Formats: sequence, structure tokens, C-alpha cells
Amino acid sequence: MIEVFFQYDFLRYSLFTSLLIGLLAPLIGVFIVVRRLSLMADALSHITLTGIAFSMLLGRYSTFFAGLNPVYMGMIFAVTGSVMIEKLRHTYRYYKELAIPIILSSGIGVGVVFISLADGFTTDLFNYLFGSVAAITQTDFVIVLILTSIVAVLLILFYKELFFLSFDEEQAVISGLPRRSLHFMFIIITAVVIGMSMQIVGILLVSALMTLPVAAAMRLASSFKQMFLFAVIIGEFSVLSGLFASFHADVAPGGMIVVINVILLLIILFLTSGKFFANKVG
Repeated sequence: MIEVFFQYDFLRYSLFTSLLIGLLAPLIGVFIVVRRLSLMADALSHITLTGIAFSMLLGRYSTFFAGLNPVYMGMIFAVTGSVMIEKLRHTYRYYKELAIPIILSSGIGVGVVFISLADGFTTDLFNYLFGSVAAITQTDFVIVLILTSIVAVLLILFYKELFFLSFDEEQAVISGLPRRSLHFMFIIITAVVIGMSMQIVGILLVSALMTLPVAAAMRLASSFKQMFLFAVIIGEFSVLSGLFASFHADVAPGGMIVVINVILLLIILFLTSGKFFANKVG
């Protein structure tokens, strides 16, 4: 099964990009789940769709945008959306969770308008919604590799600070940590990872890759670091097996990756159900 992915350039780039995404998405997902920001991934993915639709609309009138990968515009919109979420969280200080549905609803509304103006759904837009093994070029892979390296370095450098903020934000602020700056950096990183991931998984399913492996890892891990390890293992397995299965079954990779994630989660929940009920009784 795997040999065919080394016979064609586009499949090889899809394979390598999937490996990077299978690593990054669960790593970011751990912090997202622990900080109870799971819906933020959905909000930013819809903003990414808005950017992609806007790029396709501009492509009808400009040769420059016609030759530009819409994902890049989607990333710009996602980063802008992450900044707006942070601003709204500061504005609605006592109702911070309100920022996420505001951005999510705005992203859907504006995105639908752009899609309508661009003459509706096209094959390319369908691929962005649900992922495509043929969507990755050499340039895309190089950009994803560079962004992955930057994100990985930031996570390593600020791991302790992000860990502190995730579990005791008030104490972190008292200790002098720049909470707003760190959170601002984190949501921008999240936006970039979502923009990268949607090329394989698809916009509508990218949040699943950031949360389902973490949900499964939480049932297996006995420490925070173990949660990272199990989440990455589950994420990589689901991405690679989903990519291979989708290619041979000729279906969208995003759906297959999510289905495998769900199956793994159900198996893990079943195998650890005794531990779950024991904890409830205890």
C-alpha cells in the first residue's frame, strides 16, 4: 500500500505533510482541550473557509489570485480571526466564551456570501472542505515544513508557561507571566496549524483531528506528558491509515481520518470502561 505514495510526487508530498500535521494537530489539541477551548478550532476553521472563498472570488478578477493557493489567504483570515477572538475575549471579560460563537457565526455568514459571489461550490472548494490527497504541491510542503519548525520551536520554548496557564491561569498571572501575550501567541499558532491541517483533513473536519486523539489519550495517559505522547501516536496512526485507506477507496481523506479517529476512541473507551466506572464509584 505504501509503495504507491513514493511513485508520484503529489502523493509523496501528501504523505510527508500528513506526518507533520499528525504531529502538530494533537500537540496543539492537548492545550486546546485542557484550556476548554475546543470550539475555537471550529471557529477558526470556518474563518479559514471564508478566506479560501474570498481568494477564489478574487481569482475571478485577478490572474495573481487565480494562480495563488487559496490556503494562504485562508491562513491570513484564520490569524485575523484569532486576533479578533482575543480582542472579544478582552471586551467581554466576564463572558469570554461568547467570542468564539461570534467569530464562528461571522465566518459562516461571510463565507457563504463569498461562495455565492464566486458562483457556488466548485470541485476545488469541495476538496478544501473535506481534504484531498492531490492538494499538496512541493511548495505547499516546504511552507508546511517551515511553519511546523517554527511552531515546534515556540512550543518547546514556552512549554512551561503554556502548561502553567492551562492549569492555573490566575496563579500564572500572579506569578508575573504575560498571560495576554502568551494566549495571543497560542491562538495564532492554533490558526496556523488549522490552516495547514485543512489541506489534508478538510476545513469542516480539522477540529476533529485536534480533539479526538486528545480525547482518546486522556483515557490512557497518567500524566500530562503521556497525554502528548498518546495523542501524537493516535493522531499519526489515524492520519496515515486514513490517507492510505482514502486513496485506495477513492474517498475524501478527511472523512476517513475522522472515522478512524472515532473508531479508535470508541475502542479505547470500551477497553477503559472498567477504569471509568471504578473512578465514578470511588
